[in-house]
Amino acid sequence: MDALPRAKVRDPIRVDSVVDLAYRRIRDLVLSGELAPGARLGQVELAERFGISRTPVREALRRLAGEGLVDQISNRGFRVADLGLDAVLRRLEVRALLEPGIARLAAARRNERDVAEMRAAIEREERAGSGIEAHDASRDFHLALARATGNEELVRVLESLWLVEVGRRLLSRRYAVSNWQAEDVAEHRGILSAVELGRPDEAERLMAEHVRRAVQHWEPERRG
Repeated sequence: MDALPRAKVRDPIRVDSVVDLAYRRIRDLVLSGELAPGARLGQVELAERFGISRTPVREALRRLAGEGLVDQISNRGFRVADLGLDAVLRRLEVRALLEPGIARLAAARRNERDVAEMRAAIEREERAGSGIEAHDASRDFHLALARATGNEELVRVLESLWLVEVGRRLLSRRYAVSNWQAEDVAEHRGILSAVELGRPDEAERLMAEHVRRAVQHWEPERRG
């Protein structure tokens, strides 16, 4: 008796696709505030909630831990990380060390396309009519600058440090009470000019001042 013909698998579900799904779902729960800071992230419970196995949930949690959204505690599993102002300032501290070096490299390695992308981001920020639009354009400028280094690792690190949802929330507040947008645009133009003209020392200095101003803006609120 002939064996039954095997059915063709047209759209197999890849393991990495399931991990991506779990990653996005857990990330949304954390950033929306549905899961509070410090809340335990049980792998079994999350797997049952999403209808998947524990393995992709565990991989997703590890990825989120690498981004700082989740804390991995030795022998105690995973918990939701604190995404308050203290956490933002810690990330800004890292950016203060990282981004001046990015600006220096960009000044040495940029090409015409990189310059055009940075200029377009600045123009979008200048035209922005809301805090969210201004934030997104500002972030786009910083990421375009990182891409101008030609080092994708630097882009990935910067993306992990600058969470869109948290940044939008904070900069929307800053947008409403200060002249932040015009100042940010002016500082970005100065950095771009130094990068376009191939002046690494100047680009590095201007970026250091730029990030330092952001730290100086938020530190009083943390102390208050």
